Amino acid sequence: MKTRQQLANSKRWVIKIGSSLVTDDGRGLDAAAIKSWTEQITQLRQQGKEILLVSSGAVAEGMVRLNWDNRPKALHNLQAAAAVGQMGLVQTYESCFQQHGILSAQILLTHDDLSDRRRYLNARSTLRSLLDLGVIPIINENDTVATDEIRFGDNDTLAALVANLVEADALIILTDQQGLYSEDPRKNPDAKFVSTGQANDASLHKMASSSGGSLGQGGMSTKLSAAQRAARSGTSTLITSGRNADALLAVARGEENGTLLLPDAEPMAARKQWLAGHLKVSGQLTLDEGASKVLLSSGKSLLAVGVTSVNGNFIRGEMVSCISHDGREIAHGLANYNAIEAAKICGKSSDEIEGILGYVDEAELIHRDNLVLI
Repeated sequence: MKTRQQLANSKRWVIKIGSSLVTDDGRGLDAAAIKSWTEQITQLRQQGKEILLVSSGAVAEGMVRLNWDNRPKALHNLQAAAAVGQMGLVQTYESCFQQHGILSAQILLTHDDLSDRRRYLNARSTLRSLLDLGVIPIINENDTVATDEIRFGDNDTLAALVANLVEADALIILTDQQGLYSEDPRKNPDAKFVSTGQANDASLHKMASSSGGSLGQGGMSTKLSAAQRAARSGTSTLITSGRNADALLAVARGEENGTLLLPDAEPMAARKQWLAGHLKVSGQLTLDEGASKVLLSSGKSLLAVGVTSVNGNFIRGEMVSCISHDGREIAHGLANYNAIEAAKICGKSSDEIEGILGYVDEAELIHRDNLVLI
């Protein structure tokens, strides 16, 4: 079981900040608070951590700019508010990060982006590239194009899916509460605080309040559901108050703040289970003897040079079956290239891919993180 010190020492964090914090309970963007968070994130970066920021606040900021007192119910009005508010939200973050010489990038996602396997891989590659370049991704739901059928519904869920996407070590949810209580502390001052628990513990979900604030979409219930989702890729979740001074740095010091929710399995094992249980096979790659041995003995990535034939009509991001040289199915994995591309580059070395296809999506045909031995 992970301890808070292990969480503090982990490298890749997804940080989610809620609407009430970002907009000072709806009074407009809280520039001082955003400045403080960006300063803390800068220090976390200096400690060697990789940070992805999921920030709410676009709709709430749009409401302020449009002089609306109540959150609209009609989807087109929510989209209009988001479009107006997103401008101010990103400008404020960018300005603050620039003061520390840090580049930031705006990433807007819908549920469709992460449920479609090709776009899932595209988003994953983009986020990993940004992290490699030292850029802070600032992620929000793409409210201006989302529909009722594809909306995440709250940024807690979005943050959890991003944690799955990049195999984050930690999901830090900053909220206006100290963490999880046995009952709603706003209604019962004697409610007991939950310091540590398992993300999949059903009894914790019974404790959670399902009512969010007037600005946000989710209450504590959505945060517990997010922790449960994040645990699919072995991510630990900490729910803590963003109003505490140096809240993020306190996590990096291993302090006993907030509610820590732990996954049931180690990160890679959990991710493999998630991949194995959610995707169907759309094609086959037959491997030579060397590639078969490498996959079975070391679990390394599958390179195109080790593939002798390609079958099926799969697209980038779909699950394919890996067949050993002696005809045994030995692995499943997400293909970085479609069937036509894979057929062109099979048997070729990675440095030949660009010359054959005219571009390189990934050096591997299947990355080891997206490969499951069976």
